[in-house]
This record gives sequence, structure tokens and C-alpha cells, in this order.
Amino acid sequence: MPAMPRTRPAVRRCAGAGAVALALLGAGLPATAAASGKEPDLTRFYRQKARWTACKDVELPKDMQCAKVTVPLDYAKPAKGTIDLALSRYRATGKSRGSVLLNFGGPGGSGVSGLGLGGKDFMSLTNGYDVVGFDPRGVGRSSPVSCGDGLDESSDGAGTDKPPDIAHPQALMKMLKQLTVRCTENSGPVLSHIGTVNASRDLDVIRQALGDKKLNYLGFSYGTKLGAVYAAQFPHKVGRMALDGVDTLTESLAEQGVAGAQGQQTALDDFLDWCVTDLGCPFGQDRRKAGDAVVELVRSLDEHPVPSDFGGPFSGQDLVGAIGQGLYSKELWPLLERALASLIEDGDTRGVQNIASGGYALPVGQRRGSGIVASGDIPVDNLSAALMAINCADDPDRPSARRLTQDVDRLSKEYQQASPVFGRFRLTQVLLCYGRPRGTDFIRDKVKNVSSAPMLLVGTRGDPATPYRWAIETAKRLGASAVVLDNRGDGHTGYTSSKCVHGKVDDFLLYGTLPADGSSCPADGDSRGATADSSG
Repeated sequence: MPAMPRTRPAVRRCAGAGAVALALLGAGLPATAAASGKEPDLTRFYRQKARWTACKDVELPKDMQCAKVTVPLDYAKPAKGTIDLALSRYRATGKSRGSVLLNFGGPGGSGVSGLGLGGKDFMSLTNGYDVVGFDPRGVGRSSPVSCGDGLDESSDGAGTDKPPDIAHPQALMKMLKQLTVRCTENSGPVLSHIGTVNASRDLDVIRQALGDKKLNYLGFSYGTKLGAVYAAQFPHKVGRMALDGVDTLTESLAEQGVAGAQGQQTALDDFLDWCVTDLGCPFGQDRRKAGDAVVELVRSLDEHPVPSDFGGPFSGQDLVGAIGQGLYSKELWPLLERALASLIEDGDTRGVQNIASGGYALPVGQRRGSGIVASGDIPVDNLSAALMAINCADDPDRPSARRLTQDVDRLSKEYQQASPVFGRFRLTQVLLCYGRPRGTDFIRDKVKNVSSAPMLLVGTRGDPATPYRWAIETAKRLGASAVVLDNRGDGHTGYTSSKCVHGKVDDFLLYGTLPADGSSCPADGDSRGATADSSG
């Protein structure tokens, strides 16, 4: 049975109830629709302009600028309250034709921090654009959600590191409900209005506040889903949109989890094939024994977690999250190998935890509110809490406790077969939606046959997180607007790991030059990093 995730850094970046959006089609401000009484009046949100100043956050580069944009908490009831969304940008080096917005995926990844940390990979886009990162609602500095410090330690062992297994279904259901209550209490009102449908509407407000008539956008992994939803809601506002590491629009969380576990297991097998050729490999030089050793290490840490520098014990499932993060690019393999060696040989968890957190120390604050949150006040579990909340808000499937109890044994076996290492971890993310309100069916039912400007979809053959087939399936679903670029390399997404993909995406975003549908990029040995994300 999957262990419950704890509020520590070993979380996925990069797989509340969402409301079905009221699409705002056509040009200009939505005042006419508001006057007719068909839609709430959003004029005041669409009339704001982003005011850029030097970033006050010491975490961010000095040459980066910051701003905020205010959006309604509830688009159906805009007078109910507002949320401030954090933005960051690098200015265009010459004359700017507007902005290109980036989303690094997750869901739950901070675009503000992501652009600050990886901005060098996107400097080519400043030849024509201001390059803008943003934290979606509930993420990073934008009213971050959290599940708090832990479950009640006195509640039938629910706060321990050994939660009930499938032999105790009632205790399991109780634990999942306790987690839902805790997340609701610690997240505030934004939790009920989180999800991709509302984040897409936020994108349109940001677009207008930036002074752009149309949205130019580069999204990675989960960010491709956000882009696709925007294209469905605002087809006539799509400018140049590139989607790299294409997410699924139709598969349930359970189906996504199996695909993710299989992809990560394949990536782990490739890593171990490489590792055993190095004398420094902590699993030795026997490939079969190396695979068994990883499984045994995870099992041992789940049974006997070790102390960590981040507070609280470090378990096998924490390790699985870190390994998954380290498999997104072959560039990270040497770092992952050294981190695992330090853990196995010295009991030092710092290396694997740094990989899990994206390579930087996570803040530990607990501030709540609708305004922008400083980096030091972002809850330590925001990445994992936001991922869980957004995934649940986007998924309409909510099996009853009875159905879940009946299915969990079968699901556990199915996930274990998909991956003896990642199966348990991925199944956890499916079970965590139990007890939450049913998510929106808008994405699954309405995001199709989009009548927007052409969009470039990049699928990578060896992607461990978003299978190449999702790019093909999503392109067919989106219709004639979708143009697919086949990246024949490995790793999660292609823009920052393939010169060919990087060039073709830039040619499209900067000059409007689209590759032919179905054209390909060869595997590229000149890897320049990976877009941080682990979306399903």
C-alpha cells in the first residue's frame, strides 16, 4: 500500500473542485457580455496593467523584474474575493514585440523561481520578447496551498511513518479523509478554486495586463495541459503557442499513474545500465543485482526511515521521489549516482533531498493570505500539496470508499507490475483525491477540436514522464491546429536538451516558422539540461 506523502522536500515538481469555466470568446474586454447579464463583470480585472519593479526577493537574479496581477478568487462571483499572482520577467534585449509566458509544469512548479534558476535556457527568446514566468494560483508566491505539519499523531497511527496497508481499509479511508481536512484547513479559500480551468482564465487576465492582444506561450509537461485548456477557452486569443512534453487530456489519474510508473521504470533501467559500467556505482557492477538492490533499499527505508537534515525521517517513498526527479535528464545521472552513494555509504540524505527539491533549499514559512508571499514564507510542502490539489481538481473521477476499498488491492498489483520501484509512489497520488470534491469534467469533455492559431506540440520518444503517444493522442484531439514535432531523444521534454528542438521552437515563437507536421529531430548528444517537472 502506498505510504502517505509527508510535508518534506521529496516531492514531484514537473503528473479543491475546479469549476467549469465560462468561456470568454472574441476580442477586447468582456464588458459587453457582462452588460447582457450572461456573465459576471470582469472589466476591472481586464483593465489593470502589470507594474514592473526590481525584485525584492534575494533568491531572484538582480536583472530580473517582478510584478503582480490580481484575479478573482471565483470567476462566477468576482466580488467574493481576489488573489494576487506573482510574475517575473527578463526584458527583451531589443525592441519587444510583447511577452512570451512560460510554465514549467508540475503541476505545482513555480514559474517565478523556475525562470530565476533556469533563465539562461530562454535568453534566445529575449531577441524578440519579454520572457515572463508566473506562479499559478495556489503555487509558490501566489496564495500557496499546504497540508500543514502532519496528521494528528494520536489518530490511530495516522501520523506515523507506517500508515495502514490494504489489510486495514477502514483505517486507510480514515487517514485519507484526515489528510483532506488538514489540507483544507491549511490552504484557505484558494483550495476550492484551484485547478487548470481557473488557471487558464488567470492566463488571459495576465495576457491583457501585459498589454498583449494574443497569448504567446511555451509550456512544459503539465504546462502543455494548461496551454491546451487556454486554447479551448480562448481560441481567438492564441498567438504562438509551443507545448513540449505533451500531457494527456483524456486519461484518468489512475491511467496516468500507470503510464508514469512504466516510464520512470524504463528510465531507471537505463540509468542502472549506465551506472554499473562505472566503478563508483553504489549498486555494484552486476546489473541484475543492481536492480534488486534499488528495490531493497526502498523497502528498507520504508520500514526503517533515517534522520534527515530537513526535519523528520527520510523514507523509501521520499527516496523514490528523489530518484524520479534525477531521471528526467541523463545530465543528472552523475549527480544522482553520487547522491545515492552518499546515502548508502554514509547515511547522508542531503544529496538526494537536494535533487528532490530541484537543487535548492526549500523555504519553511506558513503564511496565508491573498497577497504575494515571499519565498521564505512558502510552505515546505507547497510543491506536493499543489500537485495533489490541481490533479484532483482536474479529475472528475471520485470512487466511493466502498469502491476504492474493493479496487485498491487490484490497483496495487497493477502498479507494482508497472514498476516495483515507482508503483507504490504513483498509486499514492491517485488515492489522495479520495474525500475531495469531484473535479471538473471540462478538460476531458470540452478540450478538443480547437479552432485556434496553429500550435507546436513536441513529443520526446524517451520521455519518462509524458509518453510520446500522449503527444500524438492530444494532437488528434486538438484537431487541425496541432502540429507535432517528433523528438527522437531521451529525457523529459526537448527544448533544453535538444539543439534541434530548441531551434525549431525558437523559430516558431520568434518568427512564426512552423516545422512540417510529423517532422522529427534526431537524438542530440549536446544536452543542456532538462525542464524541471514530473507531471502526469
